[in-house]
Amino acid sequence: MAAIHITDIEAAINHWRSRVPSPDGVSLAPEIRALAEVYAQMVFRREDVVEEDRLPPDALDAWHAWYGTTPDTPCIAICSTSQGDDLCKGCGRTFDEVQFWPAMGPAEKRAVWRRITLEHSAWRFNRYAERAAEGVSKAPAPAGAA
Repeated sequence: MAAIHITDIEAAINHWRSRVPSPDGVSLAPEIRALAEVYAQMVFRREDVVEEDRLPPDALDAWHAWYGTTPDTPCIAICSTSQGDDLCKGCGRTFDEVQFWPAMGPAEKRAVWRRITLEHSAWRFNRYAERAAEGVSKAPAPAGAA
């Protein structure tokens, strides 16, 4: 089993808070309550991660429902691992992570997402985003535009 980082627990709580707001400002939806209990225990124990198999079933179900709303892959269709790189310049995943992605579980995929986001060196975070923005600003004006 893989570990789930506390930031993913927070993101899942916020996901549910936006979808099932408290009707009275006090009561919590079952999904929020389940995730909040896990979060509180992590904070109390000063843990950054919790093993997936340690989550109570209702918290795991709520986390999986949130996970289902996230992008599955960091791929931006610029794969340098197919050209022999050990680390993809486009998405930041290792060759093995790209190869075994379909077999990875949700917590394993989120761990990879966390690593590449923290590294912030893949083109998905810089060059590619800049090129995409430049392409929009340099696009020719539509015919008939003043």
